[in-house]
Amino acid sequence: MTKWFVSISLLLVCLAMIPPALIARQRAVTFTKPRIHIIQDMDAQLKFKAQNPNTLFNDGRSMRPPLEGVIARGDLMEDAHFYKGVINDEWATTFPGRMPVTLDLVRRGQERFNIFCQPCHGIAGYGDGIVNLRAMRLMDAPLLGNGTTWVQPKSVHEEAIREQPVGQIFNSITNGVRNMSGYASQVPTEDRWAIVAYVKALQRSQHARETDLHARERAGLGDPIDRRPRSDEGGGE
Repeated sequence: MTKWFVSISLLLVCLAMIPPALIARQRAVTFTKPRIHIIQDMDAQLKFKAQNPNTLFNDGRSMRPPLEGVIARGDLMEDAHFYKGVINDEWATTFPGRMPVTLDLVRRGQERFNIFCQPCHGIAGYGDGIVNLRAMRLMDAPLLGNGTTWVQPKSVHEEAIREQPVGQIFNSITNGVRNMSGYASQVPTEDRWAIVAYVKALQRSQHARETDLHARERAGLGDPIDRRPRSDEGGGE
Protein backbone atom coordinates (compact mmCIF):
# COMPACT_ATOMS: atom_id res chain seq x y z
CA MET A 1 0.00 0.00 0.00
CA THR A 2 1.56 3.26 -1.12
CA LYS A 3 2.05 6.22 1.17
CA TRP A 4 -0.16 8.49 -0.95
CA PHE A 5 -3.10 6.12 -0.58
CA VAL A 6 -2.72 6.09 3.19
CA SER A 7 -2.46 9.86 3.28
CA ILE A 8 -5.57 10.36 1.16
CA SER A 9 -7.52 7.84 3.29
CA LEU A 10 -6.59 9.66 6.49
CA LEU A 11 -7.53 12.97 4.91
CA LEU A 12 -10.93 11.63 3.86
CA VAL A 13 -11.57 10.23 7.34
CA CYS A 14 -10.73 13.58 8.89
CA LEU A 15 -12.99 15.40 6.46
CA ALA A 16 -15.83 12.96 7.16
CA MET A 17 -15.57 13.77 10.89
CA ILE A 18 -16.08 17.49 10.34
CA PRO A 19 -19.90 17.46 9.77
CA PRO A 20 -20.65 15.34 12.89
CA ALA A 21 -18.33 17.56 14.92
CA LEU A 22 -20.08 20.73 13.71
CA ILE A 23 -23.51 19.22 14.43
CA ALA A 24 -22.43 18.20 17.93
CA ARG A 25 -21.10 21.70 18.59
CA GLN A 26 -24.32 23.30 17.39
CA ARG A 27 -26.32 21.13 19.79
CA ALA A 28 -24.06 21.72 22.78
CA VAL A 29 -23.12 25.40 22.55
CA THR A 30 -25.38 28.39 23.19
CA PHE A 31 -25.30 31.12 20.54
CA THR A 32 -26.55 34.69 20.61
CA LYS A 33 -27.46 34.58 16.92
CA PRO A 34 -30.16 32.30 15.50
CA ARG A 35 -29.08 29.04 13.93
CA ILE A 36 -29.47 28.24 10.26
CA HIS A 37 -33.18 28.27 9.51
CA ILE A 38 -33.90 27.09 5.99
CA ILE A 39 -37.71 26.93 6.21
CA GLN A 40 -38.74 30.23 7.77
CA ASP A 41 -42.52 29.74 7.98
CA MET A 42 -43.58 32.66 10.21
CA ASP A 43 -40.78 32.27 12.76
CA ALA A 44 -38.73 35.25 11.53
CA GLN A 45 -40.84 38.42 11.66
CA LEU A 46 -40.18 42.13 11.91
CA LYS A 47 -41.50 42.86 15.38
CA PHE A 48 -40.50 44.23 18.76
CA LYS A 49 -40.43 41.73 21.61
CA ALA A 50 -41.01 42.54 25.27
CA GLN A 51 -38.21 44.46 27.00
CA ASN A 52 -36.52 45.29 23.66
CA PRO A 53 -35.58 48.90 22.84
CA ASN A 54 -37.62 50.82 20.29
CA THR A 55 -36.41 54.15 18.97
CA LEU A 56 -39.85 54.95 17.58
CA PHE A 57 -40.96 56.25 21.00
CA ASN A 58 -39.33 58.97 23.08
CA ASP A 59 -38.78 56.71 26.07
CA GLY A 60 -37.06 54.10 23.88
CA ARG A 61 -39.25 51.25 25.08
CA SER A 62 -41.21 48.68 23.05
CA MET A 63 -43.68 48.00 25.85
CA ARG A 64 -46.17 50.82 26.13
CA PRO A 65 -47.69 51.97 29.42
CA PRO A 66 -51.49 52.26 29.83
CA LEU A 67 -53.02 55.42 28.42
CA GLU A 68 -54.05 57.98 31.00
CA GLY A 69 -57.76 58.28 31.61
CA VAL A 70 -58.64 54.97 29.95
CA ILE A 71 -61.22 52.94 31.89
CA ALA A 72 -61.98 49.29 31.11
CA ARG A 73 -65.61 48.52 30.29
CA GLY A 74 -67.60 45.36 29.85
CA ASP A 75 -67.07 41.89 31.31
CA LEU A 76 -63.74 42.07 33.17
CA MET A 77 -63.89 38.42 34.28
CA GLU A 78 -64.46 39.51 37.86
CA ASP A 79 -66.99 36.73 38.43
CA ALA A 80 -64.67 34.12 39.96
CA HIS A 81 -67.55 31.66 40.30
CA PHE A 82 -68.24 31.73 36.57
CA TYR A 83 -64.71 32.03 35.21
CA LYS A 84 -62.70 30.06 37.79
CA GLY A 85 -65.19 27.82 39.57
CA VAL A 86 -64.37 29.22 43.00
CA ILE A 87 -66.31 31.06 45.71
CA ASN A 88 -64.32 32.75 48.47
CA ASP A 89 -61.17 30.89 47.35
CA GLU A 90 -62.90 27.51 47.65
CA TRP A 91 -64.25 25.22 44.93
CA ALA A 92 -67.83 26.09 44.11
CA THR A 93 -70.40 23.44 44.94
CA THR A 94 -73.09 25.11 42.83
CA PHE A 95 -73.40 26.27 39.25
CA PRO A 96 -73.08 30.02 38.55
CA GLY A 97 -76.28 32.03 38.60
CA ARG A 98 -75.99 32.75 34.89
CA MET A 99 -75.79 29.00 34.16
CA PRO A 100 -79.00 27.40 35.48
CA VAL A 101 -78.97 23.63 35.08
CA THR A 102 -81.63 22.80 32.51
CA LEU A 103 -82.22 19.91 30.14
CA ASP A 104 -80.95 22.08 27.28
CA LEU A 105 -77.72 22.75 29.19
CA VAL A 106 -77.17 19.03 29.81
CA ARG A 107 -77.81 18.25 26.15
CA ARG A 108 -75.36 20.95 25.11
CA GLY A 109 -72.85 19.46 27.53
CA GLN A 110 -73.39 16.01 26.02
CA GLU A 111 -72.67 17.37 22.56
CA ARG A 112 -69.50 19.14 23.68
CA PHE A 113 -68.42 16.13 25.76
CA ASN A 114 -68.74 13.82 22.76
CA ILE A 115 -66.58 16.18 20.70
CA PHE A 116 -63.79 17.08 23.12
CA CYS A 117 -63.86 14.50 25.93
CA GLN A 118 -65.24 11.26 24.55
CA PRO A 119 -62.18 10.35 22.39
CA CYS A 120 -60.14 9.84 25.57
CA HIS A 121 -62.67 9.33 28.38
CA GLY A 122 -65.11 7.18 26.42
CA ILE A 123 -68.77 7.66 25.64
CA ALA A 124 -69.79 6.71 29.18
CA GLY A 125 -66.84 8.39 30.89
CA TYR A 126 -64.94 5.29 31.99
CA GLY A 127 -61.64 6.33 30.40
CA ASP A 128 -61.94 3.78 27.59
CA GLY A 129 -62.14 6.08 24.58
CA ILE A 130 -60.77 5.32 21.15
CA VAL A 131 -57.54 7.23 21.90
CA ASN A 132 -56.90 4.98 24.88
CA LEU A 133 -57.69 1.83 22.88
CA ARG A 134 -55.32 2.93 20.13
CA ALA A 135 -52.57 3.73 22.63
CA MET A 136 -52.95 0.36 24.33
CA ARG A 137 -52.62 -1.44 21.00
CA LEU A 138 -49.49 0.54 20.20
CA MET A 139 -48.08 -0.34 23.61
CA ASP A 140 -48.49 -4.03 22.76
CA ALA A 141 -46.67 -3.62 19.44
CA PRO A 142 -43.12 -5.02 19.72
CA LEU A 143 -41.50 -2.05 17.95
CA LEU A 144 -43.73 0.91 18.81
CA GLY A 145 -44.40 0.04 22.43
CA ASN A 146 -40.80 -0.56 23.47
CA GLY A 147 -39.70 2.02 26.03
CA THR A 148 -42.92 4.07 25.94
CA THR A 149 -45.59 4.51 28.57
CA TRP A 150 -49.28 5.38 28.48
CA VAL A 151 -51.46 6.58 31.31
CA GLN A 152 -55.11 5.68 30.84
CA PRO A 153 -57.50 8.65 31.06
CA LYS A 154 -59.34 8.94 34.33
CA SER A 155 -62.81 7.51 34.73
CA VAL A 156 -65.25 10.19 35.85
CA HIS A 157 -66.96 7.50 37.91
CA GLU A 158 -64.07 7.09 40.34
CA GLU A 159 -65.18 7.93 43.85
CA ALA A 160 -62.55 10.66 44.21
CA ILE A 161 -63.87 12.41 41.09
CA ARG A 162 -67.54 11.87 41.93
CA GLU A 163 -66.91 13.64 45.22
CA GLN A 164 -65.27 16.65 43.57
CA PRO A 165 -67.25 19.91 43.66
CA VAL A 166 -68.49 21.16 40.31
CA GLY A 167 -66.02 24.05 40.51
CA GLN A 168 -63.09 21.65 40.69
CA ILE A 169 -64.32 19.69 37.67
CA PHE A 170 -64.72 22.98 35.81
CA ASN A 171 -61.14 23.89 36.72
CA SER A 172 -59.84 20.55 35.43
CA ILE A 173 -61.57 21.14 32.09
CA THR A 174 -60.30 24.72 31.96
CA ASN A 175 -56.67 24.32 33.02
CA GLY A 176 -56.07 20.61 32.69
CA VAL A 177 -54.87 18.18 35.35
CA ARG A 178 -51.92 15.78 35.36
CA ASN A 179 -51.46 14.55 31.74
CA MET A 180 -54.68 16.17 30.52
CA SER A 181 -54.33 19.53 28.79
CA GLY A 182 -56.67 22.43 29.46
CA TYR A 183 -59.48 23.25 27.04
CA ALA A 184 -60.01 26.93 27.84
CA SER A 185 -58.70 27.95 24.42
CA GLN A 186 -61.01 25.54 22.59
CA VAL A 187 -64.20 25.44 24.65
CA PRO A 188 -66.00 28.64 25.72
CA THR A 189 -66.75 29.17 29.40
CA GLU A 190 -70.46 28.46 29.02
CA ASP A 191 -69.77 25.18 27.23
CA ARG A 192 -67.31 24.12 29.92
CA TRP A 193 -70.06 24.49 32.52
CA ALA A 194 -72.38 22.56 30.21
CA ILE A 195 -69.83 19.73 30.11
CA VAL A 196 -69.69 19.79 33.92
CA ALA A 197 -73.48 19.40 34.02
CA TYR A 198 -73.31 16.43 31.66
CA VAL A 199 -70.46 14.82 33.63
CA LYS A 200 -72.56 15.05 36.79
CA ALA A 201 -75.46 13.49 34.87
CA LEU A 202 -73.17 10.66 33.71
CA GLN A 203 -72.04 10.06 37.27
CA ARG A 204 -75.60 9.98 38.53
CA SER A 205 -76.64 7.59 35.74
CA GLN A 206 -74.07 5.01 36.86
CA HIS A 207 -74.49 5.53 40.60
CA ALA A 208 -78.19 6.22 40.96
CA ARG A 209 -79.84 5.72 44.33
CA GLU A 210 -83.30 4.43 45.01
CA THR A 211 -84.11 7.74 46.67
CA ASP A 212 -83.61 9.44 43.29
CA LEU A 213 -86.87 7.87 42.10
CA HIS A 214 -90.41 8.99 42.79
CA ALA A 215 -92.46 6.89 45.16
CA ARG A 216 -94.52 5.37 42.32
CA GLU A 217 -91.31 4.44 40.49
CA ARG A 218 -89.83 2.82 43.56
CA ALA A 219 -93.00 0.82 44.04
CA GLY A 220 -92.54 -0.78 40.64
CA LEU A 221 -89.09 -2.05 41.48
CA GLY A 222 -90.24 -4.76 43.87
CA ASP A 223 -88.00 -6.29 46.51
CA PRO A 224 -84.39 -6.20 45.23
CA ILE A 225 -83.45 -9.02 47.62
CA ASP A 226 -86.20 -11.45 46.65
CA ARG A 227 -85.00 -12.93 43.34
CA ARG A 228 -87.25 -16.01 43.43
CA PRO A 229 -89.31 -16.53 40.23
CA ARG A 230 -92.92 -15.59 40.43
CA SER A 231 -95.62 -18.20 39.95
CA ASP A 232 -96.45 -16.91 36.48
CA GLU A 233 -92.79 -17.18 35.42
CA GLY A 234 -92.57 -20.91 36.05
CA GLY A 235 -89.74 -22.61 37.86
CA GLY A 236 -91.97 -23.89 40.67
CA GLU A 237 -91.77 -27.37 42.04
